[in-house]
Amino acid sequence: MLPLWAAGFVGLVCVAILALSAWREWASRSDILQNAEVDMANLARSLTQHVEDTIELADATLTGLAGRLEANGTDAAAIAGIQRFLDLRKLTLGRIRGLFVYDETGRWLATTESVDHSGLNNSDRTYFQHHRDVDDGRVLLGRPVKSRVGGQWIITISRRFNHPDGTFAGVVLASIDAAYFAEFYRQFDIGPHGAVALLSTAGTLLARSPDDGSYVGRDMSQTRLIAEQISRSRTGAYDFTSPLDGRQRLSVYRVSERFPVIVLAALAKEDVLVGWRQRALARVGFVLGLTLLIGLIGLNLVRQLLMRQRMAAALAAKEADFRLLAEESSDMVTRIDAGEFVRYASPSAARVLGWSPDQLVGRSALAGVHRDDLARVQQTIAALQRGEIEEAKILYRNRHREKPEIWIETALRVTRHPDTGAIDGVVALSRDMTEHKDLQAKLVVLAASDGLTGLANRRCFDERLDQEWTRARRESTPLSLLIIDIDHFKQLNDQHGHQEGDSCLRAVAGIIAKHGARPADLAARYGGEEFAMLLPNTDANGCEQIGMRICEAIRELESTSDGRSSPWRVTASVGGATCWPNPGIVSSPSSLIEAADRALYSAKNGGRDRVVMAGQIVPWPRAQQA
Repeated sequence: MLPLWAAGFVGLVCVAILALSAWREWASRSDILQNAEVDMANLARSLTQHVEDTIELADATLTGLAGRLEANGTDAAAIAGIQRFLDLRKLTLGRIRGLFVYDETGRWLATTESVDHSGLNNSDRTYFQHHRDVDDGRVLLGRPVKSRVGGQWIITISRRFNHPDGTFAGVVLASIDAAYFAEFYRQFDIGPHGAVALLSTAGTLLARSPDDGSYVGRDMSQTRLIAEQISRSRTGAYDFTSPLDGRQRLSVYRVSERFPVIVLAALAKEDVLVGWRQRALARVGFVLGLTLLIGLIGLNLVRQLLMRQRMAAALAAKEADFRLLAEESSDMVTRIDAGEFVRYASPSAARVLGWSPDQLVGRSALAGVHRDDLARVQQTIAALQRGEIEEAKILYRNRHREKPEIWIETALRVTRHPDTGAIDGVVALSRDMTEHKDLQAKLVVLAASDGLTGLANRRCFDERLDQEWTRARRESTPLSLLIIDIDHFKQLNDQHGHQEGDSCLRAVAGIIAKHGARPADLAARYGGEEFAMLLPNTDANGCEQIGMRICEAIRELESTSDGRSSPWRVTASVGGATCWPNPGIVSSPSSLIEAADRALYSAKNGGRDRVVMAGQIVPWPRAQQA
């Protein structure tokens, strides 16, 4: 024992020194990266505010300009007045490069640029076509385009204005140089290889610093940031290897709450860790040298001790081997012959199956196997006895003498005759896995449900939507969806606290669950204060009726789930959509969600506490109007 103690002590000392050194270096590295992440988070927050202020400034200018055009019209006198107004604004545009007015054909009517625009037309621009086709009253942040005036990359911010009868009258546009943002980002010290990027949420690169002139306008939608990250969190750390210059960067991204833009502030990891690496190499070299010296001294000591106690150690090892074989195993060990009969069973059989070894010997090894698992177990044993495989592990159900049916995990290995080497049976090592299977079943349920409300979670909802969409497409039946959003929920949280907010969510979830009366209906927590109700084989009229009942029940809600009188009273806005998936029409489950989202947006804009069906907004193939 003394050599082992000595070797263990020396090894422990060496491991402790190395572990302590590694922990200290790793902690130092983590602190440096964490500090860099905090710096990037603060920078991203500031730059997001800057871009939001810039877009808001442009939007405010465009809103006023569109209002004047809608009030005064676009005749020659009105346009002359608009041109005078734009000329006066030239010197006060600040971040805005230029302002433009186009009529319904794309012809230039007025601009702040000093250019002859009489023959210019912008009807081919994507933003113009969008406003011509969609009257949603929103400002549009467009893709970067090359300016027809100066040839530089510009970011477009545009609005539609209408004739008095509501028809499309034209577009007002503000342009911002992409170089403006790149130049602004150069003011910040982010290391020699750091970068700041401004992207649209669709994945278009709007501006970047540094910029070699080829980055603006690139499609970055396939990167992990756009494809996965921003859907999970609106802000967070994002480590990546840049597809633009191949450098590994530590970054923080932030998605604007008001506009479809993302700010990404990134430091090159090599810049962040360059100082740490130099210091760490020196410290690690010293520690390794010290540890090697201690190890050599300890090795010499152990060798001296081993030479004196070799015989005692050998005897102790043989005794340990014997005791290990003699000790009782907690698993059940059985030997099964070629006829599938039990020839030996260990004492643990009483604990695993409730039968003593004497009661099992001579019986069929498969006598207690559940009939649904019997064929699979027989095939495995037969394959072992034929020599196709040497060992296997199977999980099956088996009878127990005193308990209900249990789950057994058995590891099987063939045995061979000592003289001929032919397979003469199988040795099985079995253990009770019932508790493990029960835990697995509980974990499956927990993985599919929301912890606060008990409803299905978002992942379960997405999987079910895909299944029901496929079924509806196959059977040509309607599929309906309700999205329920609690009105002014943030205000309730701010006034009454998150505990009352959680009580409100649980109460609303209970109401929604009650209205999912059919087994196929699915009530889910969609996210935050939003809930979803999936209604297979339900037309638009039925969907609307269920939505109205849910809305009315929430309106009458007056107490929390534990029966106490609540300090709040809530209402909900409901958006509904119904579609008939048709193999002849290109569509997907996401189109149903988008339609319900638009209906919900309409319900919010229409005064809240109401139900709006997507049939009133978006035409669906074969859909019944709500």
